Amino acid sequence: IDNIRRILSSFFSWLEEENYILKSPVRRIKKVKTGQLIKETYSDESLELLRDFSGNIRDLAMIDLLSSTGMRVGELVKLNISDIDFANRECIVLGKGDKERKVYFDARTKIHLRSSFYDLNKFKREVKSVPDLDLLKPYSRLKISGVEIRLRELGRKLNIPKVHPHKFRRTLATRAIDKGMPIEQVQKLLGHTKIDTTLQYA
Repeated sequence: IDNIRRILSSFFSWLEEENYILKSPVRRIKKVKTGQLIKETYSDESLELLRDFSGNIRDLAMIDLLSSTGMRVGELVKLNISDIDFANRECIVLGKGDKERKVYFDARTKIHLRSSFYDLNKFKREVKSVPDLDLLKPYSRLKISGVEIRLRELGRKLNIPKVHPHKFRRTLATRAIDKGMPIEQVQKLLGHTKIDTTLQYA
């Protein structure tokens, strides 16, 4: 209900600013107070199950990248091979507002990513335009919906509730905070503009 109020408030404020109306009728409607729920993260067992039953090297690399870097799904699908530095185990992602930042991955991710790119190179003679991070027919670049659908399928098969890309990001942030990483470092790692957004993970 509060989301609806906020949307209407934005719309009527814009109408007021643009002189379509004299005064926003939503101005007097107060914010609807809601209880704050602690959002779920993946357990160690769930992450291992997702890796073990991923089904192919592409999906395994995808799960590893999401869980070790905390990147957004939109950043994952834009990633190119040229953005990845295997020697330093880091990659440059294009975040919200076209802001670039570095994210870091672990040794396991490096091995699985390398394997997925080795498979990808085998297709180069078969198809003229080789996309990044997708080895499966029709060899087109991964889309956000494709990642979400694949993860949901895995979750249903393994009976793991609410399997989606953002949960990997939340899991990484929560664990980093639990291990004592300063909140400012977590903010930088996740690419948040406002620290209030990062504090939701604390």
